[in-house]
Amino acid sequence: MKNTKIDSLDYLNDVNVSISNMNVSFIESRDLSEAWFLCLRKTLKEGYEYRIERGSYAGQRRIELDFVVVKITNPGNRPLTPDVPRGVPAPTTMEYIENYLPYLMTAHRVEGEQYTYGQYLEGQIAEVIRIYKEDGCDTNQAYMAVGDSRSILLTDPPCLRGIDTRVRYGKLHFFAYFRSWDLWAGFPSNLAAMQLLKEYIASEIGVEDGEMIAASKGIHLYEYTWELAKTAAGIA
Repeated sequence: MKNTKIDSLDYLNDVNVSISNMNVSFIESRDLSEAWFLCLRKTLKEGYEYRIERGSYAGQRRIELDFVVVKITNPGNRPLTPDVPRGVPAPTTMEYIENYLPYLMTAHRVEGEQYTYGQYLEGQIAEVIRIYKEDGCDTNQAYMAVGDSRSILLTDPPCLRGIDTRVRYGKLHFFAYFRSWDLWAGFPSNLAAMQLLKEYIASEIGVEDGEMIAASKGIHLYEYTWELAKTAAGIA
């Protein structure tokens, strides 16, 4: 009897098929600014480069990590925006973040927008606060979902798909998942606004502000940002 495992490997070698494992990256940082810089370096050095067949900037190239978990121990450290080297344009500003915050927290939507995160989150934010205040903090049910079964039909489905929360050790912690995540401009704006939301909820339920843990199977840099990202990350 032939060894089917060996036969399978021989077949794969014959047709020149390569087998690779998905790489899970773990990044731990002090604050939002450091998290951004560390993610830039990791993505530029270890990311998978490909040409986009569907989605934003279709036809262009991007570099993307297979899967990343980013733990930020003190996301409330100010400033919330990255301090970039001279000559590199800031990926975001506090003015932009403050204008972006209603997009995250309220259902208001301007003409032409397919959706806002706030249209999904507004009612859930109030319910999370109610759960913790009325039912207690020892629960795993205070999860806020973004999107629904029809989101996949949109031209650009929501990138942020959920924010889980936990109160532990007297602090409120956020756990976010992004299906796709623009590292250059989206990452610093998203997390800064999310941090302001977390601080608001923590104050409402009477606990301290805690950590931020974010995960994504699609954190990436578009081709047009590669040289800027190299300069910002100190990569020659």
